[in-house]
Amino acid sequence: MSITQNGNAFKTWDDVEQELFTPEEIAESELRVALIGEIIKARQAKGLTQQQLGELAGVKQPVIARMEKGSTSPQLSTVLKVLTPLGMKLAIVPIDDKKHA
Repeated sequence: MSITQNGNAFKTWDDVEQELFTPEEIAESELRVALIGEIIKARQAKGLTQQQLGELAGVKQPVIARMEKGSTSPQLSTVLKVLTPLGMKLAIVPIDDKKHA
């Protein structure tokens, strides 16, 4: 779908995203954003700094910062280390077929 303004056609972000990325890449990105968002919310809800979370998780603060900033794709083992002191775990659930059909 194009958006027109003053006679100029502009594509929506969804259109551009679908042209540039595969459905798998889009799904991976959405999952990463959701996961990191939940980690940030949980850390803040517990009143922890990145430094404190790092100490509890056994990782350095810059690892937490890069993870939260999205500038790195953390190893699964690192994610699991960070989730534990937040009282969270990673769960595998069925995909909503309507969204991925």
